[in-house]
Amino acid sequence: MSDDTCIRLLGISGSPRKKSTDYVVNEALRYAQEKYGAEVEYFSASGQNMKFCIHCDYCVRKKEGCIHKDDLVELYDKMLWADAWIIGTPVYQGTLSAQTKTIMDRCRAVVARDPKAFMNKVGAAAAVGGDRIGGQEPAIQTILNFYVISEMIPVAGGSFGSNLGGTFWSKDKGAEGVAEDSEGIRSLHRTVNKMMKTAMAMKTLK
Repeated sequence: MSDDTCIRLLGISGSPRKKSTDYVVNEALRYAQEKYGAEVEYFSASGQNMKFCIHCDYCVRKKEGCIHKDDLVELYDKMLWADAWIIGTPVYQGTLSAQTKTIMDRCRAVVARDPKAFMNKVGAAAAVGGDRIGGQEPAIQTILNFYVISEMIPVAGGSFGSNLGGTFWSKDKGAEGVAEDSEGIRSLHRTVNKMMKTAMAMKTLK
């Protein structure tokens, strides 16, 4: 694949641990790299210093990024570099993790500086729950809504096997649990297929 058509894919794990969500996001990157020749980058919330958005409007007034100079500065650069993102989150209390929400909230600093910064980038999502039906789809919907607000193009794997995105049941067994979830892996691969094909189509339009 030429440099002009190679898709740059960013995987983001919004888990404070490097277990099941870490495995899922890295599986998405591996699959995209192997099948589509994607150039990949990865960011994990685990061990990172990430402060909450405090709605101080520094980013709006100054248009110089966020008032917090923490580990998310590195992620901003990767977000701008990428043609497509896949965000993975563990399910906490029926929705996404605080770390995932913090990452999305803090993107306000990027679009305050340039409202079109993320425009037409392609976004997909995956969620991991300890129960088969434990909030995965509400968590994914929140991520897809974030993409819409950011003027990105949200994608999912579609009917009959994926629906909103990669949906996993870990059985509280960490990476081993999601690796054994064949339906979850299938939903993820279907989602990555749609994401990559959409990103490639968008790149031809530029």
